[in-house]
Amino acid sequence: MSNETVTYSLEAVLTRIEGKIDSLQRDVNKLEIGQSELKGEIKALGFKVEGIDKRLEKVENEQSILVKSVSDLQGFRGLILPL
Repeated sequence: MSNETVTYSLEAVLTRIEGKIDSLQRDVNKLEIGQSELKGEIKALGFKVEGIDKRLEKVENEQSILVKSVSDLQGFRGLILPL
């Protein structure tokens, strides 16, 4: 094993470290922006789901009314047209 001495100036080392920190900070900023956008999209999807839920509830109520009406009509038909 050889023991070679490598010398770098302190300025060069600090410049490299600073560059890497700047790069990491840019990455963190991009992640924060993406996270904010996702939160907005999740909130919008939540509102859409609520709207769909209300519409589904309305359809289920309408279906129940229609089923009852058809049942009533079938019973009424039996009174008019006895078999």
